[in-house]
Amino acid sequence: MLIFRNDHPATAADLALPALVNDGHFTTMQVRGGAVQGLELHLQRLADAHRTLFSRDLDTARARADCAAAITASGLADATLRVTVHPGEPDPTVLVSLASPAHPGTGGLRLKSFAYVRVLPDVKHVGTFPLLHYRRLARAAGCDDALFVTTDGLVCEGSVWNLALWDGSAVIWPQGPALRGTREQLLQREFRRAGVAQQARTVLLDELPALAGISCNSRGVQPLASVDGREMGDPASLLELAAAASTRIAWDLLDVGERRAPTVAGTASL
Repeated sequence: MLIFRNDHPATAADLALPALVNDGHFTTMQVRGGAVQGLELHLQRLADAHRTLFSRDLDTARARADCAAAITASGLADATLRVTVHPGEPDPTVLVSLASPAHPGTGGLRLKSFAYVRVLPDVKHVGTFPLLHYRRLARAAGCDDALFVTTDGLVCEGSVWNLALWDGSAVIWPQGPALRGTREQLLQREFRRAGVAQQARTVLLDELPALAGISCNSRGVQPLASVDGREMGDPASLLELAAAASTRIAWDLLDVGERRAPTVAGTASL
């Protein structure tokens, strides 16, 4: 992994406070050919989170420039890029980390549900320990990942992903407390443009076995196989809709000075 601060490789001093103090927010995106799908949503997420947590405006143009500079300095055209913002005086600390490109799995996810709602679920903050903890518990129980529900059984979100459901005629987006992801918003936008029926409503955990589903995050989408040992419906139709939508999502170059169109192999979002 490569980590940059202000266009330069981060030093140990740069990383000391972020490593020791759990205070900040972030967004993670997949870069292909120097471009990102839903870049405006990632930048808006950073701006909204910064205002919510620190009551200040964030210079998102600078954050974008830092991302472009990190890509240029690394020599990588394809990567998993994370922007993490920590409070600072007079300016916040913005770290850009680069890792290998990530892709979703192809197998169906077996889910174990947990009664848990994240603190400030609408903010992608750095308090991720519970997400990883519950995912470990799910895997220890023979499942692949955790699904979070409220104490009264409303479906919220997965450990690091949203879920879309399919009842045979419409896409259903569960409306329990959750971080509204960039991939979720991009799919909703493309489904709307294509005339795909959608519903945003509360969903009970007990409803899931009668529905098909997919997970979605910056890596793409992955089918859902079961929840708490109960098999879910066939997600083939929903996967097909999501694949078609993903091919229509524009790729935005991080470097605003670069005018050529990015070269993106296939449907790199899936």
